Amino acid sequence: MHPRDQTIFALSSGRAPSAIAIVRVSGPEAGAALAALAGKMPEPRTATRALLKTADGQPLDDSVVLWFPAPASATGEDVAEFHVHGGRAVLASLFAALSASKNVRPAEPGEFTRRAFENGKLDLTEAEGLDDLIHADTDRQRRQALRQLKGLLGDRARDWRAQIIEASALIEAGIDFSDEGDVPAELIAPAITKIKALLAEIEKVLAGQGQTERLRDGLVVAIAGPVNVGKSTLINQLARREVAIVSPHAGTTRDVIEVQLDLDGYPVTVIDTAGIRETQDPVEQEGVRRARARAGEADLVLWLADAAGAPIEHQGPAPVWLVRNKIDLVRPTAAAVDGQGRPMAEFRISARSGAGLPELIEALVGFAQNFFGGSEGGLIARERQRMLVKDTADSLRRVIAVVGEGEELAAEELRAAAYSLGRLLGRVDVEDILDVIFREFCVGK
Repeated sequence: MHPRDQTIFALSSGRAPSAIAIVRVSGPEAGAALAALAGKMPEPRTATRALLKTADGQPLDDSVVLWFPAPASATGEDVAEFHVHGGRAVLASLFAALSASKNVRPAEPGEFTRRAFENGKLDLTEAEGLDDLIHADTDRQRRQALRQLKGLLGDRARDWRAQIIEASALIEAGIDFSDEGDVPAELIAPAITKIKALLAEIEKVLAGQGQTERLRDGLVVAIAGPVNVGKSTLINQLARREVAIVSPHAGTTRDVIEVQLDLDGYPVTVIDTAGIRETQDPVEQEGVRRARARAGEADLVLWLADAAGAPIEHQGPAPVWLVRNKIDLVRPTAAAVDGQGRPMAEFRISARSGAGLPELIEALVGFAQNFFGGSEGGLIARERQRMLVKDTADSLRRVIAVVGEGEELAAEELRAAAYSLGRLLGRVDVEDILDVIFREFCVGK
């Protein structure tokens, strides 16, 4: 039997031990497995108390069971749920009983959601939204993922595709009636009008996205600077816990330390890097090399120096803020300027006492808001989605450009546009990316 025709099961709730655990079963043998264990078939979509028993009649657990016959289920297949006590022994016994059933096996990561996708219960953008919702660390990530799961982009893409098919039908009708004098012109003109309006709408979506898709990965902020200026103390203050070793000895930090923060709902990764200096220690040399490389990849660099100031030794496209530390010990110098004499963003803090940190954090929140576009109404959450929407827009532009050279060329570009949106929704030629997307899911989802 093909694996997709087999019945699958998995723990769909939190890791054991727990008060209650939910085990989900999906596939053609789900009903038989439920009846064998519970001794009866409950009414569809009705929670029913049942004493589960093994094949030899031994009690397994006092549980609540539910039955969702196809196609009215999460996966579109027959689905059974066992709500049992969440002890490891209970789950092990239940898994053993299910595995003993014919053509029933443990599920692979993401297999439940993949079956829901294959059975038309959700499109690929909604599946991606579900994955993002599972992995959301901040409230803004959660809200963006939930919008995708509810079909924010998928519904719009289906509407775009329907309009493209309508325009394509008009142009192809013009081709079919090309010997009817003025009939082609009467058909093609409204098609081009529709295409231009649709292109303007898609271009507006692309232009307004900013970096909203980066909300999944978060903003990367690197703390860089010379040795012994308080970088580790600062990251400990931001994290509100001891994540880095603080020592008066220079060169304590040898590797890159990362901390995940939630700043007003924005996901921010703060990196503590090794102090920048010339050294003969090969281990510290590697730490400095990694520090320079990681700072070069960051979205924002906080160059930490003492209040007296120090030359900024950072080269890269990311903006740099000068953060003068130890203001409680050293008298601040004049305002900082960059290499071209322009004023730099500057903050004066005491990482040890916390003075000046609220202003720095407030500025980081403002930077994150601008970085992510500020608006939560963005349609696009992933680079894959952006590229396919862009491909659609490119095809529509070519339709307008080539329609005067022949309706056949325009019709072919419209087919390409519809094809790109079909790939966005996961309805055509996406087999090569399905494994990549669904293997990121948890087992049981």
